[in-house]
Amino acid sequence: MIYLDYQATTPLAPEVKQAMLPWLDQFGNPHSPNRWGREAAAAIEVARGQVASCLPSGGRLIFTSGATEALNLALRGASVPGRSKIVTVATEHAAVLDTCEWLERQDQEVVRLPVGPAGLIDLDQLRAAVDERTALVAVMLVNNEIGVIQPVADVAAIAHEAGALMVCDAVQGFGRVTVPDGPDLIACCAHKVHGPKMVGALWTRAEVALEPLIHGGGQEGGLRSGTLSPMLCVGFGAAARLAKDRRSTDHEHVERLWSLALSALGPGWQINGSAEQRYHGNLNLRGGGSDAARLLADLRDIAFSLGSACASGSGRPSHVLRALGLTDSEARSSIRLGFGRYTTEEELTDACHRITAAAHAQNRFAG
Repeated sequence: MIYLDYQATTPLAPEVKQAMLPWLDQFGNPHSPNRWGREAAAAIEVARGQVASCLPSGGRLIFTSGATEALNLALRGASVPGRSKIVTVATEHAAVLDTCEWLERQDQEVVRLPVGPAGLIDLDQLRAAVDERTALVAVMLVNNEIGVIQPVADVAAIAHEAGALMVCDAVQGFGRVTVPDGPDLIACCAHKVHGPKMVGALWTRAEVALEPLIHGGGQEGGLRSGTLSPMLCVGFGAAARLAKDRRSTDHEHVERLWSLALSALGPGWQINGSAEQRYHGNLNLRGGGSDAARLLADLRDIAFSLGSACASGSGRPSHVLRALGLTDSEARSSIRLGFGRYTTEEELTDACHRITAAAHAQNRFAG
């Protein structure tokens, strides 16, 4: 199997696995006052610092079950007195868009801004939409489907000028690109950076007031109840530390892979979204007339995707690709190749040649 679905999840790093293994046997509850509990709590605090080191300085970090919970906590838990308007973008992840839809049913106003053909927001449109009624502006750093990088620092500045808070989904950018200073709340998770699933975090500026989503023991500073898993938190910390240490090496590797993939695929493909203002480990592109779902079926030993793993199986064209202005036919001919640290040049080149050959065969038989 050639694995090219890094936006859905990443392979567990060997170093992360080694850091996690002792905590299968060291089962102490980190919220208990005994020795085993204190040791577990100390390990979690080390991990908290490791994750926070990849984010803006200062603030606080709350461990969650994943980025979806973190974004729900940010959007539903943060508020600005006297304001009930949220401004977001049509290409956000479902964790943001669906939560905003829920908030609309609670009588909050939601404005969903369009994007241009490159997948980027228009800052003038954003500035016009953000006003004295706006409580939150929610814009992701790196899009999970097309990889474009939004101008998050500029977005945060516009939000702050109007007295609003800025929420950033940094899931695809964390550990891969610089998370800029500016946002007030930042969501991330471990399994996109070679860590374990079912652990994420919400970083907030110290002065941001939050109401908890989950009530109970208040283990995470009164903001998130539930017993933390030392093994998962330690894994997240190890993955964050490794991503920070390997940042330059991983970046150079991804840039080489991007160039190789484009060369191997050939001229019959068009990139969806900006090719420049983008994380190059995400290659979302379309081939004229091909059926992407059939490509998946024909190439079962190559793991790639049609878009967001969270929305797979819906049968509907991607909301992100439609927001770019693509037709349903163009969206259905689009594939997403995700690659990174453990992808070899040889396997990526081989996969791209085979994908192109399968697309050509489809078009030949269709003609």
